[in-house]
Amino acid sequence: MLLALDTSSRWMGVALYDGAQVLFETVWHSPNYHTSQLAPVVSQALEHVGALVSDLQAVGVALGPGGFTGLRVGLALAKGIVLAGHLPLIGIPSLEGLVAAQVAIDNSHNPECIVAVLQAGRERLAVGWYHLQNNRYVLKGDYEILLMSALAERVIQYSQSILVCGELNDHDRRILAERIKSPLIASTTVGSKNVVSTADDLPRRDVLISSPAHSLRRPAYLAELAWKRWQSRDMDDPATLVPIYLH
Repeated sequence: MLLALDTSSRWMGVALYDGAQVLFETVWHSPNYHTSQLAPVVSQALEHVGALVSDLQAVGVALGPGGFTGLRVGLALAKGIVLAGHLPLIGIPSLEGLVAAQVAIDNSHNPECIVAVLQAGRERLAVGWYHLQNNRYVLKGDYEILLMSALAERVIQYSQSILVCGELNDHDRRILAERIKSPLIASTTVGSKNVVSTADDLPRRDVLISSPAHSLRRPAYLAELAWKRWQSRDMDDPATLVPIYLH
């Protein structure tokens, strides 16, 4: 059984996964209580499935990008568990689970690019650009810190289909909708995604905005990615694994 931890932002998540099913999953909003809340939730998760810490076989942890304190809390607990139990540790970039979730939702309308974001404080977003290559999405370039207005400008300049997903609040969604000259309320639906098209005076392109439910960073996807790496014996060294910080 693998334990997955995500403390990348104010949205935290814990999951238990055995390779065949998600035994437990929870996601909650925690403004500033990562340190006091994470360990008790892990204990509750184990109690819920009738397991002990000693039943764990591996731990997967979200590495960021994300908040400095939150990432440290998650990685510290993950390292403590694996060092005490001599378990494998697998670090997964936080946005990769989010991208995997978008692909799983509806693979019949795969965009050329998925832009995954999470809140980075002071109205900034941590952003990863994942491009479709050989039927899989690969991070292109480095993670970035952008204001929503700057991200919207980049999105409308992209010449092919693009999906924006992640921690978009109402203000972010409205900025994006206004910048691409299409009211969000008038958007149509393709599969499970809201489809917004640009105005006629701009080159034709599709901009897809993932719904709030599908934009939730679920630790179950993190667990699946970590499980696959563990099964292929691709594990990290607890002594050298560090979070991905953006400034």
